[in-house]
Amino acid sequence: MRRRGTAWLVLVAALLATGCGTPRSGALGPAPTVPPATPAPTGSPSTPAPTGRPDPTPAPSAPPTPTAHPPAPASTDPRRSDTVTIELWYVRSGRLVPTRRIRPATVATSRLALTELAAGPTATEAATGLATLLPAGVEVTRITDGVATLAPLASADETAQRRRLREAQVVWTLTQFPTVRQVRFGSGTPVGRDDYADLLPPIVVTGPSVGDRVGTPLTVTGTAEVFEATVSVRVLDSAGREVATGFGTASCGSGCRGGYRVVVGWRTAREQRGTVEVYEVSARDGARINTVAVPVILSPAAGG
Repeated sequence: MRRRGTAWLVLVAALLATGCGTPRSGALGPAPTVPPATPAPTGSPSTPAPTGRPDPTPAPSAPPTPTAHPPAPASTDPRRSDTVTIELWYVRSGRLVPTRRIRPATVATSRLALTELAAGPTATEAATGLATLLPAGVEVTRITDGVATLAPLASADETAQRRRLREAQVVWTLTQFPTVRQVRFGSGTPVGRDDYADLLPPIVVTGPSVGDRVGTPLTVTGTAEVFEATVSVRVLDSAGREVATGFGTASCGSGCRGGYRVVVGWRTAREQRGTVEVYEVSARDGARINTVAVPVILSPAAGG
């Protein structure tokens, strides 16, 4: 009897030790879950969800159907563009005036720029008074340390002012490229844009250019040296009616030149010829002065 009671006590003690002893921990892994069903390819019947029990002989998965991708558009990367935009500086009324050309890309950008500069303005540009003083055949002989060297442009039968204007055309055209900071004519001292800054008109319009087809809203850009740095813009339709106005402030005002950017919009029912006028309002009588008129093609606004 005593032996049976002792065994009973030993059994109870073992049970108590199991329930109240020091807890143990261990990594048992994640609880088993049913994996989500893989979306079936378009046009195929849906695959039933797994039951949670492994299939001893799973069927091989069908290879995915290749997706047809449209070809990438050409020249999406500016570094791979097949065209180049060149700024050309022509002459009007003894001042420098810029315009643009879009041409096939080339590594010889300085040669292309001088060729286009010598070719002269288009008929539309010439109608606004633009002209070139650069003869054909002028080329850069070398570019070293940011200095482009050309043969002298002097001519025996021209004035110093005309020669200076011609040099200014070349300097302002070539220094648009990052490889050219200055230009040397013959064995002379290298010169840069600052040496010809006095040949700029009070208001320069770099965009849009003469003959551009423009849409709304239109961003008008350029540089100006005007009273209180205020630049005004208006857009005229083919009948000369004012269809948009705006104004902006250049980054520098009277006594210094600064850049400006003015955005204007309009509503027209059809595409038509128009004019973008950029001007200064006279502090004396409020009249429009130093006006630059840029003939353009006005595209109608959406829903206009």
